[in-house]
Amino acid sequence: MEEDSSAGGDVAERVGALPRSLWERVRDDPARAPEHIALAAAERFAPPADRWARRMHGHHPPPELARIARKHHVRLSRLEGGIAGIGGAFTVAPDLAALAWIQGRMVFFLAAAYGFDPRHPMRPAELLALQGVYPTPAEARAGLDGLGRSMAVQYIASKQSRDEALTRRLLKMAGRTVVKRTVYRVVPILSAPVSATQNGRATGRLADAAIAHYGGARQSGSAL
Repeated sequence: MEEDSSAGGDVAERVGALPRSLWERVRDDPARAPEHIALAAAERFAPPADRWARRMHGHHPPPELARIARKHHVRLSRLEGGIAGIGGAFTVAPDLAALAWIQGRMVFFLAAAYGFDPRHPMRPAELLALQGVYPTPAEARAGLDGLGRSMAVQYIASKQSRDEALTRRLLKMAGRTVVKRTVYRVVPILSAPVSATQNGRATGRLADAAIAHYGGARQSGSAL
């Protein structure tokens, strides 16, 4: 992507698949899948977002960097949806988890674009609030802190029930809906363009919300 490369390589580097260990955690604990993904995204993507922002702020204004990050991650989301959508209903949960992983990366880059420290512990909390998982970043931070304490994991007996619970949580996190028309389930390859379109739209909406949040906070001088 010519535009991305001109603004630094970190934003355009390969995102990589959802780590296997993370996928196992969200499968085992579907009720808190968004929290697991947000914390893992912070660990994985905050450092490259920080490097990118430090290198590029002297050459590009924050709105331009945000536009580049938005465009790149929307495209990544569409590509991921097109590939995963070939599996139809059988790949809904993995598609949503991969989408949430890409979206998490994007939000850390958008925060960095506007001068926010992507390593700050409030960034994953803001990610969850922007995605609508929690009403506020403060409540999201409390939820993330609770994840590290010794607490009983909700037991869900059957694999089917776990998968359904995971899909519901990830739909909320990724801002997606599932097309229920039978034709897309019977002929899975038809779901690929639908999945790609939905992924792109959901990621674009999240990007716009993050830009409004971080851009507005920067103007008020409250960046952390």
